[in-house]
Amino acid sequence: QVQLVESGGGLVQAGGSLRLSCAASGMFFRIATMGWYRQAPGKQRELVATITGGGDENYADAVKGRFTISRDNSKNTVYLQMNSLKPEDTGVYYCLRRVPLSDSWGQGTQVTVSS
Repeated sequence: QVQLVESGGGLVQAGGSLRLSCAASGMFFRIATMGWYRQAPGKQRELVATITGGGDENYADAVKGRFTISRDNSKNTVYLQMNSLKPEDTGVYYCLRRVPLSDSWGQGTQVTVSS
């Protein structure tokens, strides 16, 4: 059974930085597409960034140039480095593990950016 455990969220002032981590258990991490999504109050969950097993990265337009996704296959962990944070980045950030026919989600970590 896959477990995803996020950490690193918190309260930060606008312009600050945070680094989120997601530790994954289970098999097939190396070939899985890993990603980060977020959900603000009253809004739908939205894509932030993904990284394939081959290292190809994809970002939402809203975070391009500010956020960087990376992975360490030796630690079964994916990271999200968030710089130049804005109040509109506030939300619960969820880790995703995607393999064919199966998506797994973490429990989420709160990120709050104050103005």
